[in-house]
Amino acid sequence: MRLPHVTWLRAFEAAARHSSFSDAAVELNLTPAAVSQQIRLLEQYLSVPLFRRLPRGVELTDMGQAYALPIRKSFAEMKDATEGLFTVSRKRKIRIRASISYAALVLAPRLKAFHDLHPEIEVVLSTAVWSDRMDPEAIDIDIRYGTGHWNETDLWKLGDEVATLVCHPEHLRSFGDSPDVRDLLSAGTVPVLGSELEWRRLSDRFGLDCPEPPVWLTADSSLIALQTITAGFGTALIHKSFTKPFEARGVLVSPFEYSLPIREAYYLVMRDGPAGRAEMETFRQWLMNET
Repeated sequence: MRLPHVTWLRAFEAAARHSSFSDAAVELNLTPAAVSQQIRLLEQYLSVPLFRRLPRGVELTDMGQAYALPIRKSFAEMKDATEGLFTVSRKRKIRIRASISYAALVLAPRLKAFHDLHPEIEVVLSTAVWSDRMDPEAIDIDIRYGTGHWNETDLWKLGDEVATLVCHPEHLRSFGDSPDVRDLLSAGTVPVLGSELEWRRLSDRFGLDCPEPPVWLTADSSLIALQTITAGFGTALIHKSFTKPFEARGVLVSPFEYSLPIREAYYLVMRDGPAGRAEMETFRQWLMNET
């Protein structure tokens, strides 16, 4: 016996699953009359009634019930085979913006760990020196520095920050075996634009009597300040989270036990809207656990 027409079988499988010709018609984008006609043709072909027509709806006969199970399984297997062999897997994408220093020194070195956990999510990372506004057309997550007083409601603090004094080891040695912090600062500092007041706070907090040490160069980011003093001259007051990789490589040292709490912090700011929410939440939870 030849197989019945596939359109008859598709109508039968949908009607059996829904126990309704009308609901099957909606799924198949047909009229209830067309579904009823295709099932009638199938019943005639098989010479067996598959449904009992009731005043309200339909129900499978015993033979219909027995036939529905293998038909449903066959369609499911065809669907799985088609998707498995011919569907091109598309990565989900998440667009992240961060300050250039945070992106280069904290986030980028950790992104492989995120990729290993979530290879299905592609990260698009962009940087900015200053940012206080979300562009939902271009950014899903903004990692922003400040006090957290922005218009967005979905934001999370990524820990507290402390700053420390750092300089090149050779620069430190030029001040002898017992360098004085005042002498070191008087030789020239590299402040980060926008954080000049932190020097006065450092001086007041630890009684250093050098609220405004001489400036050798002003940088627009912590990354530039750090890269500048690795050449061997100048001292910078930088977040500890940024100095760690430089200290680990031995290219910078933190010679004094001055740890200055910073009022501002980094925040993860998430754009509004449901699109891509699962990916954003996955990244947020991962980063919160990392920091």
